[in-house]
Amino acid sequence: MENGVPKSTRDGNGKASQVIRMGTRKSQLARIQTDSVAEKLKELYPEVQLEIVAMSTTGDKILDTALSKIGEKSLFTKELENALERNEVDLVVHSLKDLPTSLPPGFTIGAVLKRENPHDAVVLHPKNAGKTLGTLPEKSVVGTSSLRRAAQLKKRFPHLEFKDIRGNLNTRLKKLDEKEDFAAIILAAAGLRRMGWENRVGQVLGPEDCMYAVGQGALAVEVRACDKDILDMVSVLHDPDTVLRCIAERAFLKYLEGGCSVPVAVHTEIKDSQLYLTGAVYSLDGSDSLKETMQASVASDKQEEDGVDDGAQRVGITAGNVPHLAQEAAEKLGVDLAKLLLSKGAKEILTVARQLNDAK
Repeated sequence: MENGVPKSTRDGNGKASQVIRMGTRKSQLARIQTDSVAEKLKELYPEVQLEIVAMSTTGDKILDTALSKIGEKSLFTKELENALERNEVDLVVHSLKDLPTSLPPGFTIGAVLKRENPHDAVVLHPKNAGKTLGTLPEKSVVGTSSLRRAAQLKKRFPHLEFKDIRGNLNTRLKKLDEKEDFAAIILAAAGLRRMGWENRVGQVLGPEDCMYAVGQGALAVEVRACDKDILDMVSVLHDPDTVLRCIAERAFLKYLEGGCSVPVAVHTEIKDSQLYLTGAVYSLDGSDSLKETMQASVASDKQEEDGVDDGAQRVGITAGNVPHLAQEAAEKLGVDLAKLLLSKGAKEILTVARQLNDAK
């Protein structure tokens, strides 16, 4: 870095010349998310030129199959990572929940931005305005592409039916509004807010109704691990609390060997330097579940600040500016909670869920 600008963006006269290319999916939400990261980078590095490169991913192209059935862990990231590997882009902006807990060799998450509301939201068909999931008529059909959401909500609201719905936010809202197939759909509150559609939120689901996906609500910037200039440039975007929460969540999921083909849910918060992690696994119909909460101290003193392990990855995240002892504690918390659930039978629940899903 030189005067706040990565050296790789300077020509022989010391002037900013090279364009930083930002990869993103083509959907409106992905573009909005990428634009928001670009704005932050422009504020921090006004000399840098930014160019946005949009592309379609496997998950964007296959719209007639449930996400959990496709069997590809990097549905929304593979094409973007290929472009990153070929040096066609310098960084990629993702929804963190789309990124597998193990990244391909040579890549790292260089920034995790401050988390939006991570909870799920109910968007109602206009004819059901004012209702909630609890007050929808018997056998109302609710759309969701998530096994995690369906498993929790089937048990909580047994009078409802849940059916798969695919497509980006615009597509799913259109399917809801223009047809009579669904009484409501479940979407991430963060995506609705970023799209400016808060007025469509009929109900935000608290953890007692539906815990959220690992990393939900947070944006991640993926870079080449060897590209120190770009890594240094984006690292200032890290939000320490979000980093610690997401390290714990990703470590929990990774140790469980979970993914979108099995229902795993989390809830995290930091209070008084204590990180609280609640994690759960579910059968597909929600009838069988395990849920536990653990906590760990993520306090750090100033002496420890000098000991950050710059360059070390934790579940794919490189956060040299976040105290490494706090990161260690967060990662250990996720692993310990996963071990606790596995000791109580989580592996059996997840194995059956995976087999049933594959058999469908």
